[in-house]
Amino acid sequence: MGVINVIDHEGRAHELDAVEGWRVMEIIREHGLPMEGLCGGACACATCHVYVDDDWQAKLHEPRDDEDAMLDEVPTVADTSRLSCQLIYSQDLDGLTVQLDSELVKA
Repeated sequence: MGVINVIDHEGRAHELDAVEGWRVMEIIREHGLPMEGLCGGACACATCHVYVDDDWQAKLHEPRDDEDAMLDEVPTVADTSRLSCQLIYSQDLDGLTVQLDSELVKA
């Protein structure tokens, strides 16, 4: 088991236990942070949008076309934007840091 670091909507840092093979979205939700992930990881929405810390960009696989298409629908998209449902935790991502999109606060 490893960890991911999540910056929430209020700028607070959370160190979350991460299980290998889980989607980053699932890890965030499992720890009770506000993330909808309405499509359940099917890359059919963008409600799990996060910003990946610059230091981690080179360690991630490139987004597939379907992820790029979903990110095009996000009004707050940035160069570091990813869908957390498309990031699968492995030991290579131990310590990954992401920030939640404050525009996607779960009501």
